[in-house]
Amino acid sequence: MLIIPAIDLKDGQCVRLRQGEMTDATVFSDDPASFVSHWLGQGARRMHLVDLNGAFAGKPKNLDAVKSILKAIDGAVPVQLGGGIRTLETIEMYLDAGIDYVIIGTAAIKQPGFLHEACDAFPGHIIVGLDAKDGKVATDGWAKVTDHDVIDLAKRFEGYGVESVIYTDIGRDGMLSGVNIEATVKLAQALTIPVIASGGLTNLDDVRRLAEVEAEGIEGVITGRAIYEGTIDFKAAQELADQLVAA
Repeated sequence: MLIIPAIDLKDGQCVRLRQGEMTDATVFSDDPASFVSHWLGQGARRMHLVDLNGAFAGKPKNLDAVKSILKAIDGAVPVQLGGGIRTLETIEMYLDAGIDYVIIGTAAIKQPGFLHEACDAFPGHIIVGLDAKDGKVATDGWAKVTDHDVIDLAKRFEGYGVESVIYTDIGRDGMLSGVNIEATVKLAQALTIPVIASGGLTNLDDVRRLAEVEAEGIEGVITGRAIYEGTIDFKAAQELADQLVAA
């Protein structure tokens, strides 16, 4: 099971938001590429990037920072990126730049035809990001909670050919309140493609609980605030996950 460091980009800086609020951002670094090198040194086997400005603008806004990060990684580990991906041209641009997986979120719900086209055009490279509150999918930077059931949508998108699903409990993201294990497992059990957990990872107990249910189809967990604020040691978390899954 992968522990995946998140690099959230806002105005070229590495930040973390509380519950998706752009006005409630903590800046961790003016040099995101340096953080990438740090996590690689700690044993990271995949990186998660988010263009926060892009997510709100509907088009890439932190391309220079993304390119600097890709240069620092230099193909060492796969990189997944979301935020502002609304066209096939944008997907192609990111894949050509060296991104391995693009994450489609709001556009998947609002334009399912676009997601379908993306899966057909770039098989094996499309991840869908589903953000939910109380089992209902949220869109537009979490500003709107829809009537769509997260499991029903995930099943439909699985049929389109998405590589995996990132599931975020938006009530917990950035709050250091623990991963919603029950909801994540329920989603994973309903699908045959992997689920990546996101939102709320706080300590090694969360890692232990996730590793115990890894066999249900949970490929990894994305972590941001916990590793930046030090409530969890990244290297220890990945080593623990490896030990528990191997056992």
